[in-house]
Amino acid sequence: MKGLTVRWSLVDAADGVEEELAAYVAGTSHARFTGLSGLRFKTWRTRPGEWFEGCYVFATDEARAEFQRTFTEGVSSSPGSTIIGSDPVVIEACDIVAVAEGWDGFVAAPAY
Repeated sequence: MKGLTVRWSLVDAADGVEEELAAYVAGTSHARFTGLSGLRFKTWRTRPGEWFEGCYVFATDEARAEFQRTFTEGVSSSPGSTIIGSDPVVIEACDIVAVAEGWDGFVAAPAY
């Protein structure tokens, strides 16, 4: 499987940006990526005051490359960049070595 990490710095972002990002994910982004062809799954992660990140896992090299190409072309107008006020500091492809599902199972939800 093929991964992609997109990370924005929150160091200079406005106060309350984490709540705005969480609302955007729950209200729009989660639905956009649910069922997306070529995507196995996506997670959204944050360390308040430090960074916000999207972690994508794709089924094929081609699916990742196409998503990365189109995302990078429009990165400055992407919702994450618009909400945060800056472009990502990292757009990095990677290989996924393994995924384990724990005893309590996997729960896909727009917010936790």
